[in-house]
Amino acid sequence: MMKNLVEAMARALVDKPEDVSVKEVDGEKTTIFELRVAASDLGKVIGKQGKTARAMRTILSASGTKIGKRASLEILE
Repeated sequence: MMKNLVEAMARALVDKPEDVSVKEVDGEKTTIFELRVAASDLGKVIGKQGKTARAMRTILSASGTKIGKRASLEILE
């Protein structure tokens, strides 16, 4: 469910939505979502001074809190 949320947010931001991929890595206490986008779309996902990425992390964290699980977002090149 949270993986779909990250994917939907990223696809809405980029020019090449077909290049968006999200990998879910489960840890003991935290789930890490690794987001990959096309190199040309990296700036759109990060945003000015990282504001877009920070907003995505906030939304992900809030949805994780709702289901009682910690979540983290990593944006990979």
